[in-house]
Amino acid sequence: MKQLLMVTMVAAGIMVGAAYAQKAAEPQGHTAPLPQPTTDAVPSAPTGDMALGAVTIRQRVKANGETLAPGTYQLRLTAEAVKPATGQTAQLERWVEFRQGTQVRAREVVSIIPASDVSKVQKDPPPRPGSSKVEMLKGNEYVRVWINRGGNHYLLYLPPA
Repeated sequence: MKQLLMVTMVAAGIMVGAAYAQKAAEPQGHTAPLPQPTTDAVPSAPTGDMALGAVTIRQRVKANGETLAPGTYQLRLTAEAVKPATGQTAQLERWVEFRQGTQVRAREVVSIIPASDVSKVQKDPPPRPGSSKVEMLKGNEYVRVWINRGGNHYLLYLPPA
C-alpha cells in the first residue's frame, strides 16, 4: 500500500510540474507578431534609354566579345534588362551601347549602383557627379569605366583585347 501511495505522489508531482512548465513557456498576453527586421527599399534606376556621356578608351578592349579600338565612344544605357544573378535587382543590370556617330560598335552589361551604396562596393574615390573615369585596374586585367550620373554610378569592366 505504501508503494502505491508513493507511485501516485510521484506521478502527480510530474504532471503538475509539466503543466506549470507549459504555462510558463506561453507568452503572457501577447497576440501581435514580433516585429521583423527592416529591409532596404528597392533602389531606383532609370527605366528607359538614357545617354550616359562620352568616354575615351586608350587601348583595345573587348565588350561582350566584340573588340573595341581605342577612341571616344558615346555610351547609351538601354532599357533592356539583363537576367540578374541570384540576389541582384533586375533593373540594376542593363545593357550599354558603345556608339560612334550613329553606329553601335559594341554592347556590354553595366551594373547600376545607387550613390548611397557605392561605398559598399568600391574603395576608390568616385568620379565627380556628371563625369566619368576610365582606368586600367591593378594587374592589367580589366579596364573599368565608371560613370557618375543622376544619382547613380554605372560600372563596366572590359578585358583588354
